[in-house]
Amino acid sequence: MKQVFQDLSSGDTRVEDVPVPHADRGRVLIRTNVSLISAGTERMLVEFARAGWVSRIRQQPDRVNMVLEKIRADGLLATYEAVHSKLDEPLPMGYCNVGVVKEVGAGVVGLEVGDRVLSNGPHAEWVSVPRNLCIKVPDEISDDEAVFGVLGAIGLQGLRLANPTVGESFAVIGMGLIGLVTAQLLQANGCRVLGIDNDASRVALAKRLGAEVVDLSSGENPVGKAMAFSRNRGMDGVLITASTSSNDPVSQAAQMSRKRGRIILVGVTGLELSRADFYEKELSFQVSCSYGPGRYDSEYEEKGRDYPFGFVRWTEQRNMEAVLDTMSAGGIKTAELLTHRFTIENAAEAYDLLADDKSVLGIALTYPNQTVGKDKAPTHSVEFARRNIKKESVGISFIGAGAYAGRILIPAFKEAGCNLRMLAASSGTRSVRQGRKHGFSSATTETGDILNDPHTDAVVIATRHDSHAHYVSDALSAGKSVFCEKPLCLTMTELDELQQTWDGISEKPVLMIGFNRRFSPLVTALKSNISAASGVPTFVMTVNAGSIPQDHWTQDADVGGRRIIGEACHFIDLLRFLADAPILSSTGIALAGFGGAGDDIASITLRFENGSFGTVHYLANGHKSFPKERLDVFVDGQIYQIDNFRRLRTWGGGKNLSLWRQDKGQTECARKFVDCVAGKAAPPIPVDEVWEVARSSIEIASNLN
Repeated sequence: MKQVFQDLSSGDTRVEDVPVPHADRGRVLIRTNVSLISAGTERMLVEFARAGWVSRIRQQPDRVNMVLEKIRADGLLATYEAVHSKLDEPLPMGYCNVGVVKEVGAGVVGLEVGDRVLSNGPHAEWVSVPRNLCIKVPDEISDDEAVFGVLGAIGLQGLRLANPTVGESFAVIGMGLIGLVTAQLLQANGCRVLGIDNDASRVALAKRLGAEVVDLSSGENPVGKAMAFSRNRGMDGVLITASTSSNDPVSQAAQMSRKRGRIILVGVTGLELSRADFYEKELSFQVSCSYGPGRYDSEYEEKGRDYPFGFVRWTEQRNMEAVLDTMSAGGIKTAELLTHRFTIENAAEAYDLLADDKSVLGIALTYPNQTVGKDKAPTHSVEFARRNIKKESVGISFIGAGAYAGRILIPAFKEAGCNLRMLAASSGTRSVRQGRKHGFSSATTETGDILNDPHTDAVVIATRHDSHAHYVSDALSAGKSVFCEKPLCLTMTELDELQQTWDGISEKPVLMIGFNRRFSPLVTALKSNISAASGVPTFVMTVNAGSIPQDHWTQDADVGGRRIIGEACHFIDLLRFLADAPILSSTGIALAGFGGAGDDIASITLRFENGSFGTVHYLANGHKSFPKERLDVFVDGQIYQIDNFRRLRTWGGGKNLSLWRQDKGQTECARKFVDCVAGKAAPPIPVDEVWEVARSSIEIASNLN
């Protein structure tokens, strides 16, 4: 299928062929009829992407500080690669989509195949959208009308915060698409509306749609006109829907408001406020968040958990529904808002027009008729031109194409000389981007293609943690070797089932977890020193993990397993490797009440069968400028310290080592796995240690106190 992307690195807007997504649980698959380019938001993205580096830096000073801190902690090369990888990730464009439901995922109620729906899906021939982000379109509303419903919900949420009542005077500053729809919504609420803009054509359109207007391009004074319009009482409320870096809209809004007036920022403006303007009038100022309650809440948007109707009357979905209801009643007219129409194949031309002509309003993207007698089956894979590969190379396919896979894992396996076969991801966007970039044979959204591929010898699993056990089991059962990015699984039940699957396989493939730190060159040197010692070592591992928001997927016990299982398992494995003895016992304590987290700040003590012991201090309450990982080892009167996998220092004898760049062992880890699959080496991590570390991690997380 075709989809529109914005490249932040080159500034190009492109239409690419990507695999059709699936209707996973809680989602619906929609075949697009029409989508609408947001002249405000999407123009800003295009202008940012096409701006020079100096301009980009000035627009994001906070990001610059983050980059500088990462340079100090991880070094210039590692930081450069991370930033370059981020910029190299294209942005899917669009969030206003009307189409027909073609597939309904498990758990979805209220929608059926054949329903025509409005959603916040991107500009693509097929979109997979969570249930709470789409609604049915009434029969009397055309596609061209309904596609304005998402933008309308943004304006409507601003209205709900302003709480207008019949007869009040409201100003709308900025007569773009959202502003024009917002002005009509205010009129539908019985308000008198004054529309303000510096584009004469938009001002004229606002007037035709029933608003009184102020044309800034002709030199009209917005404050004076507003005072006259409000009968010299001041405006009851002002909604700012403009997109500008200027502080003028907020300043003018304050000056034209009555005492205790309400100002709602829906768009983007400068925010240098005058205290005197707000203090003397006791004005209220609030920023509106997109479509309304539920926005950016993964529980609502991704998991489909609706807010109770009696307590949250208006959610983002119900706001979209209300906009369509208002259209049905004739309260919103969109015919004149749609000024241009392009096919999806010519979307790049549409964005060029958007960037070059500031007067452009609504641009619709249309999609080819996919019905010939009946719908064509969607294509879930895309083939690429093949690079030259030795026939005897190990065939590797990936499930998962996230940031870590694209920046670290895939390049590591590519460097190992394997044959990159298929790249599967729920998002066709990432699978195509990474697949084409790194030389895979194809990208797909169908993981079954990988398991059935006779040329795939091994599968790398780099998906969210809750899917690991399922994919590992399926791949092993299909006779594939498996490299699973940590953790192996999240629960004891999953671990027991995996061991049963493994025990039932007669010809054992290779099973390896991505515990790369044991393969770092500094750890290799340290292990050599420890092995030569006569005494048993003790370890202190300090992890400056940094805080992660509680709504991040890794903090969800059911999805990410939280941080001990999800990340601290790395360090449990590292100490197990260096101690070179099974774990005899483990204990852990956690700092209770830290942001509601149970294991963000924890100390884990491991005792090994040879008498060695070690402690992992996993801490989320430090500062990010401090190195993230440091290991101290005490043995035979000597001390060794690995500092962020860039330096190995010794006290009491031994050789100091420094690397040009941080090396956590990912490349060597991938190479050893590939060599093992090829029959050139023994398993890099004995499978007994795989089970042992997984079991210890789960037990420690369960018993933290």
